[in-house]
Amino acid sequence: MSEDRLTLTERCVLLVLMAEARELTNAELSAIAGLELTGKYRRHLNELGLVDSTLVGRAFVHELTDRGAVWCAKEFAGRRPARSGPAGGALYTVLAGLHRYLGESGNALADIFRPDIAAQVETAYAELTRGSGAPVRLAVLRAHLDGVPHGAFDRALGLLARRDGVHVRSEADQKTLTDTDLAAAVVLGGTARHLLTIEVPR
Repeated sequence: MSEDRLTLTERCVLLVLMAEARELTNAELSAIAGLELTGKYRRHLNELGLVDSTLVGRAFVHELTDRGAVWCAKEFAGRRPARSGPAGGALYTVLAGLHRYLGESGNALADIFRPDIAAQVETAYAELTRGSGAPVRLAVLRAHLDGVPHGAFDRALGLLARRDGVHVRSEADQKTLTDTDLAAAVVLGGTARHLLTIEVPR
């Protein structure tokens, strides 16, 4: 089976990885799009060089390769696969619309699909607090999201701070701050902030 004979599941995985613009586990793929990349589908996309899958602990982490990104760009102008159903029809209609926009605007896929850093921060916060809503030092969050650039993290915190129930605050006891805490601070409104708290819905 070649690249032009991919299953609908394989096509959808590639498009989701493109849209998220980051590595995804099967759990994340399932939460985002209701699908997973396992077994023969994973091996097939790996063999074609469209996806890199790395075993981290007991779970695979999947990332779109450069070749996979090229495939996605071509797929925007592709026809709806046979027997893809109404959802597939809607998906490929949207892709065709995006293809027209990209052609007319001169933009690239990377201009549209960027990692949702704010969502990654929220997920990391939930993991670190186990849903308790306790304050977390930004230094701890940055370490947890090691692959996120400093500036992108700062911008994400600025966006999150505008939401109800999200608080980015300064440490009241400045003497407890380490050099790492100071370096990890986000400046909002001219004030250095060191802690993130996201209220838990009741």
